[in-house]
Amino acid sequence: MVALKDRPGQEIQVVGSGDLVQTLMRHDLVDEYRLWIFPVLLGSGKRLFANGTQPAGLAIAGTAISDTGVAMYTYERVGAPTYGSFAPDREPGDHRHQNGR
Repeated sequence: MVALKDRPGQEIQVVGSGDLVQTLMRHDLVDEYRLWIFPVLLGSGKRLFANGTQPAGLAIAGTAISDTGVAMYTYERVGAPTYGSFAPDREPGDHRHQNGR
């Protein structure tokens, strides 16, 4: 996988394989996370970040909301995690995002 990642060309994407993602994360081979949150509660399912996940710092790189309410977040790796406040940077009720809705 390391040799494949080092080759020039398109990005490598993993869709729906939590086990493979965990392996790639353990070997520090994930540069970017694209998380989609669907507006539905199912009550069960497989965790993406399961027990044993290595701590990592992430920074928001992009956001979008689809017309159907799917929230799409892109995070980039930024090294070790930092800890601090999770207070919002904007006023409560200000839900503006990338596409202006």
